[in-house]
Amino acid sequence: MAKKGLYANIHAKRQRIKSGSNERMRKAGSKGAPTAANFKRAAKTAKKK
Repeated sequence: MAKKGLYANIHAKRQRIKSGSNERMRKAGSKGAPTAANFKRAAKTAKKK
C-alpha cells in the first residue's frame, strides 16, 4: 500500500484546521514546509481529473 501524497496531506491538514484543531500551515521557506521541488515531484504523479 502506497503512502498518501503531498496534496492528500495538505488537504487533510486544511480539514483539521477548518474543524478547529488550532494547527497552522507552515510558511513557505520555513523548516519542514514543502519546497518548490516537492511540489514539482508531486505534480509528476498527480492524478488527472
